[in-house]
Amino acid sequence: MNATFDLSAIIAVLATVMMITRASAVHALLYLTVSLLAVAMVFFVLGAPFAAALEVIIYAGAIMVLFVFVVMMLNIGDEAAALERAWLKPSIWIGPSVLALLLAIELGALAATGGLARPAGVVVDVQAVGIALVGPYMLAVEIASFLLLAALVAAFHLGRAVMKGA
Repeated sequence: MNATFDLSAIIAVLATVMMITRASAVHALLYLTVSLLAVAMVFFVLGAPFAAALEVIIYAGAIMVLFVFVVMMLNIGDEAAALERAWLKPSIWIGPSVLALLLAIELGALAATGGLARPAGVVVDVQAVGIALVGPYMLAVEIASFLLLAALVAAFHLGRAVMKGA
């Protein structure tokens, strides 16, 4: 279990560094997705499968779709389309694919050996998270959702203004 944790943590750090150092937003998004999957693997290894599932569903799923949508919306014009075709060459996918393959091998090895132990500390179950989200943290969750909605509306209006100006 320690080796799996260590490898997942190294992949998360490596993918995050690669994400920060990329000049292209599309390349950065690919590495960010791998980084989020690696963090989910860390949660899973630590005995928090619900937190790992939330990490994959919310961050690697929904938030990444939002980021890709914004990047696609703000890249307007024929020059941007040609640039996107250059960004999506097969060689671009090698780094994220290798890191994601390592995570998949780790997860497969854990599943095959049943190598997950129950955590020694407090286990947070689905019911406790649900009660917290609609209980004391309800205002924070609603404010975060409004901020995301405001960001989406602002990006739409900025993109529309750019299109009208072009």
